[in-house]
Amino acid sequence: MDSTDVTARASAAPQAASLESVLSLRDATLGFADRPLWSGLDLDVHAGEFIAVLGANGSGKTSLLKVILGQQKLQSGSVDFGGEPVTRGNRRIGYIPQQKLADEGTPLRARDLVGLGVDGHRWGVPWPSKKRKQRIDELLDAVGAASYAKVPISTLSGGEQQRLRVGQALAGDPRLLLCDEPLLSLDLAHQRAVSELIDRHRRERQLGVLFVTHDVNPVLDLVDRVLYLAGGRFRIGTPDQVLRSEVLSELYGSPVDVIRTRGRIVVVGTSDAPGAHPDGSHAHHDEQHDPAHDAEATAPFALNSATSTGAVKRKWRSSDDGTEEP
Repeated sequence: MDSTDVTARASAAPQAASLESVLSLRDATLGFADRPLWSGLDLDVHAGEFIAVLGANGSGKTSLLKVILGQQKLQSGSVDFGGEPVTRGNRRIGYIPQQKLADEGTPLRARDLVGLGVDGHRWGVPWPSKKRKQRIDELLDAVGAASYAKVPISTLSGGEQQRLRVGQALAGDPRLLLCDEPLLSLDLAHQRAVSELIDRHRRERQLGVLFVTHDVNPVLDLVDRVLYLAGGRFRIGTPDQVLRSEVLSELYGSPVDVIRTRGRIVVVGTSDAPGAHPDGSHAHHDEQHDPAHDAEATAPFALNSATSTGAVKRKWRSSDDGTEEP
């Protein structure tokens, strides 16, 4: 299949999405030093559309999210959100980071973490109010975390913490949700639970979703299209159009086999392929690929692990009704 055919056949919005475009990249090019990550990228993300972003280590998946967050400039081309050039700190773009367990003893409760999504972008200590409490309660309910609202986050499982990060990302009533390996280190049950939670909210709220992952299988039945990055090139289309032996072989410039078995996809032939080990077997592995990945793309209020924010340093905390708690 010719690469132009793949892109052309995928140009129409999937049935699950509306015709409204929330994000547009045109002739976008990004690279570091003399190494291009991708060039000439044209992509529209439609309201209600779920796009999985796949690719080899160093292909620029996280860097793509940084561009959309306004943290990384394109070398050429344009990226627009809601018809306007992207800007840093846009509250209508939600961000869900990789799952990283909070350090033991982190004093934040579950509702405190979600509260950072409500007003953590503002300067100073959050001012307790009934309106703030109500908003946090709504978000906790929306992600199924109300039962452990007052539990310290360091005692929660990885799946429970990711539910809170989904709630945090929804706090700004986003139109676009960026997910950077949100299933990393989760067991299969929690992978499915978090995936379905994201999918439910994208359908209910008509969110555009860009979901970076090494392993497409946990979200395969949720995905409308795939953006596959490799070797400075890309392909866009439905999973059936892109995840094919001939397409990936062309991208990598070497033979790659795509095997479908029991409703799963196994990529064999490159150690950097999503879900592939060096021995060619299928597995999920950590993302340590983009040159700037150590300075991870985060929203200003996201707490990926125990950080020295004012909320963490305080020896007291305000309850949501305005009283102080020890």
